[in-house]
Amino acid sequence: MLDLNNSNMSMESRPVSLEQEPLHYRMAGLIFYSFVFIIGVIVNLTALWVFALTTKKRNSVTVYMINVAVVDLTFILLLPFRMVYHHQDYWPFGDIFCRISAALTIFYPCMALWLFALISADRYMAIVQPKHIKELRNVPKAVVASLGVWLMTLGSTVPLIFSENDPDRISNFTTCIKMQDIIYMRYDNPVNFVRLIFFFLVPICMMIGCYIVIVDNLIHGRTSKLKPKVKQKSIRIIITLIVQILVCFVPFHVCLLFPLLGNGIDGGFHTWAVFTTFLMNMSTVLDIILYYIVSKQFQDRVISVILYRNYLRSVRRKSRHTHTGSIRSLSNMNSAMI
Repeated sequence: MLDLNNSNMSMESRPVSLEQEPLHYRMAGLIFYSFVFIIGVIVNLTALWVFALTTKKRNSVTVYMINVAVVDLTFILLLPFRMVYHHQDYWPFGDIFCRISAALTIFYPCMALWLFALISADRYMAIVQPKHIKELRNVPKAVVASLGVWLMTLGSTVPLIFSENDPDRISNFTTCIKMQDIIYMRYDNPVNFVRLIFFFLVPICMMIGCYIVIVDNLIHGRTSKLKPKVKQKSIRIIITLIVQILVCFVPFHVCLLFPLLGNGIDGGFHTWAVFTTFLMNMSTVLDIILYYIVSKQFQDRVISVILYRNYLRSVRRKSRHTHTGSIRSLSNMNSAMI
């Protein structure tokens, strides 16, 4: 009876069902995060191995690619905990780790967008200012720029861990990684607006400015000295970054803007918030397109894996044909003997 009463009390202490995710969203999140975790770990570990260990001639782009892979892996390693949360509909890892996870949910898009801005600036220098390319596109300056972005982004997100506001503190039922949790971690809206402007609008404006100038120079033939391969590579990088930003990061920040304006901060479940968070997580997998375009060695690695699989398939087919052929020849011999 005591156990039954305690279980009833714990069930009554939970919030209403609006704060909990429906079962089909939990299952979709579990399947989606499992896919992102497996593919993302393989892709980014391969990229980190290619750019950091096997690339002999490093340049500024390889430095930025290493940072992109490290940021992706840092964010991906949290996915198993999120998968447990979607499976149990309960956060069993404590309040501090929930704050760290929510802070990284803000940290990842901020860091990724600034790294994309640095890559766009690098493409700008390679196409528009090729005379100063050796001065600005060198490894030490790329390392300093990346380190500055790391320090700037960490300085803006680490204070989120020490916030005292928690919308679920009044109940025993622990939820985590909701859009509302991220907003409530810093209830001061001016700080959130400054973060949204500096870590979303500013890098996007930088990228748009670089792309406009690059496209203008390509259209009017001011890049005649560049090789066609360099032009094609730059255009592919630009298109990849634009699509990735529009698909993965713009919806997430737009959804983040509505609670800041006072709309939808009711602690309830929001389908659009879940969907945009899924899209933002998908960026860790879509970076394979960027790696493939930037690095010839990464292309060779992917192609070698594909060819190796095709080689194994051909060997299996040959072994099967040989096996069936030997069986047929044996049956023919038996029939001849009979």
